[in-house]
Amino acid sequence: MTLKEVVVPVGASIISFIVAAALAGWVSKQKPGTQQMLDISNAVREGAMAFLKREFKIVIPIAIGIAVIIGVAIGYSNGIAFAVGAGLSAVAGLIALKITVKAAVRAANSSGKGLGHTFALAFRGGATVGLVVPAMALLAITILYHFFQNPITIAGVGIGASLIALFIRVGGGIFTKAADMGADLVGKVEANIPEDDPRNPATIADNVGDNVGDAAGMGSDIYESYIVTMLASLLLAALIGNEQNVFYPMLIGASGLIASIIGVSTIGPRKIDDVNKPLARAFYVSAAIAIGLNFVFTYIFLDHSALSYALFGSTVVGVILVPVIQRITDYFTSYRFKPVQEIEGSAKWGYASLTLMGIIQGMRSTGPFMIAIVVSLAISYALVSSAAGEIQTDQSQVVLYGIFGTSLTAMAMLSLAGIVLSIDAFGPISDNAGGIVEMTGMGEENRKVTDEIDAVGNTTKAVTKGFAIASAGLAALAMIQAFQYEAGKIFDLVGNKIIRHDPTSTVHYALNYSLSNPAVVVGLLVGGLLPFFITNQLMSAVARAASKMVEEIRRQFKESPDILTYKTKPDYAKCVDVATVASLRELWKSAAITIAAPIILGIAIGPPAVVGLLMGAVITGIFLAFHLANTGGAWDNAKKYMEIKGKKGTEEHKIAIVGDVIGDPYKDTAGPALNTVIKLLNTVAIVFVSAFIALVML
Repeated sequence: MTLKEVVVPVGASIISFIVAAALAGWVSKQKPGTQQMLDISNAVREGAMAFLKREFKIVIPIAIGIAVIIGVAIGYSNGIAFAVGAGLSAVAGLIALKITVKAAVRAANSSGKGLGHTFALAFRGGATVGLVVPAMALLAITILYHFFQNPITIAGVGIGASLIALFIRVGGGIFTKAADMGADLVGKVEANIPEDDPRNPATIADNVGDNVGDAAGMGSDIYESYIVTMLASLLLAALIGNEQNVFYPMLIGASGLIASIIGVSTIGPRKIDDVNKPLARAFYVSAAIAIGLNFVFTYIFLDHSALSYALFGSTVVGVILVPVIQRITDYFTSYRFKPVQEIEGSAKWGYASLTLMGIIQGMRSTGPFMIAIVVSLAISYALVSSAAGEIQTDQSQVVLYGIFGTSLTAMAMLSLAGIVLSIDAFGPISDNAGGIVEMTGMGEENRKVTDEIDAVGNTTKAVTKGFAIASAGLAALAMIQAFQYEAGKIFDLVGNKIIRHDPTSTVHYALNYSLSNPAVVVGLLVGGLLPFFITNQLMSAVARAASKMVEEIRRQFKESPDILTYKTKPDYAKCVDVATVASLRELWKSAAITIAAPIILGIAIGPPAVVGLLMGAVITGIFLAFHLANTGGAWDNAKKYMEIKGKKGTEEHKIAIVGDVIGDPYKDTAGPALNTVIKLLNTVAIVFVSAFIALVML
């Protein structure tokens, strides 16, 4: 990769940083409001930073140890790449956290100016995160590849990104849902006070949770998705052996980043009646420009063969897949459509009816996602493999090109991470802004403004989760193929036989990936179980943490009854501490299982078992993640729909609150964690493939 080729992705990243800095500067110049509002904002910021600092005290020593182990066992370049991936993942979370807190108090203060100005402020705060995160990922991969020139030697960047994203996702997800559930169950249901009422001891912890779970968690999650998807494309391109193919995924990333910058610029502080319209415009502008730039880059940097234009075609499929996922998610999670309205209507029959209807709609939602992913895979594979078949006589190369096409579909999806994350990140900002409006008693009109933005934010957060889950599935499928090919590269391939490099050896070893191999079946069963096991573990962790939060809130109400009459101030800091301690205690378990599973299976049984494990985890993981994310989002918006209809405080509303409480660990802890688990399994497997083969051959 020449210096000239580096200019495009590096230049796009630098421009993205400059625009993000300008947006951050504009947000900072807006008035933060009264001293009371600043006090609340500072309390949220300090609580969030305290959580991350304590989390990083646990994570950093572990990360350093893993970097050393990878550097010694696999190669120093992978150790460096791991450190880069992990470090920037943490930075992505911190940036998301800081800008969210700063933008939230200013959005709350601007709520008196109307919907348009408040929305623009929240969106531009989110866009700062949206433009910085993919720019960091693109820059990291480009520079690492420029120096080491072999994707397998920098695959550790994927482990680093995935591991830290999982830590932040799991820790933040447990924290936010423990606080949220405690605030809802005791505050709303038992004490009959609003969620963000200043009398609720968990209200600051709840707002802290929005930042560490939704903002920091999603920032590190999308960064990690981008890294792993790019890595999958690079690995497959390197296996094909054409330098221009290796460079192409980086061009796709650059085109998406430039397109996102232009899309973000279409939203400003102007009068609006519907938040959805400017969001849709910003996205479609970005998607159209991304397709156009992909064509331009294909024309300039690739040869003008049918195969090159077939590769471009696969990127078009990826860009189109994003609005398809958006539409499906919107239909199943927005109160504007029938599924959420049916959930809201079922509340009149009681708790069981609402719970069952939510689960039913969440299960229904997985079907359209499956169709969208399968159709995208089929089109991109057929498009590229048929073009490759015209010029290739080696069938294995034709298949490899087809798989490369599917990886480019995933990369084209992730290239729009800038605009997608911008659309997502204003959600927690508006949620926090609504909390500040409630706690400072700014008035019902102000709250209506923040509630309207927050309701849209709930849907956009669900869309981003669907986006991350789908990209995880596509990237994982490409990584599984790359794993098999990398295993074959270690030794000389003769037919389907793998022979030792020792020329005197006559021993033959077959890597049999068919279902007739018991090792593959064992791997499939273990991999299929993992998402369910980890989901159980995470939801149990939320339940344990939430029970401690409930006990603390009840204790404060019991020992200081004057809290409810405003004569005594709740101990907010204690609730933050309870959530922090409870979440960090659960932090390491999911990561340990995810890292250990492919290594243990690879060492004990060999690569076929690992392939089975990876495939089993993808099949169950992506659909379980879709179910969890959409069910939780639908329950949340069913409650919001009731509030919009004026049913707040009724028995049906209390039933909807319980549905929302059940959905919280679904959509904000277990669901988002699963796509990270899927990718971490694959990156661990690809980095340790040489160790698995070596042990099998002993």
